Amino acid sequence: MSAELADRQQQKVREFMQLLPLTLAIAGLPEAETGRPFTEGQMDSRAISIRAAYKIARQIIVEVVK
Repeated sequence: MSAELADRQQQKVREFMQLLPLTLAIAGLPEAETGRPFTEGQMDSRAISIRAAYKIARQIIVEVVK
């Protein structure tokens, strides 16, 4: 792996982490009840929602910067 590729990946991770609060707010997912973890199917559904919300969060930031 080249240093340039590693730097790009680290940049993407930082961007994701910075947008995570906005992403989770857009996704609007409830927290798990204490002592009652999510099922595998529920986690898959939540992951899909978070991916979609992340795309929207990135679009919002791009529009705000313009």
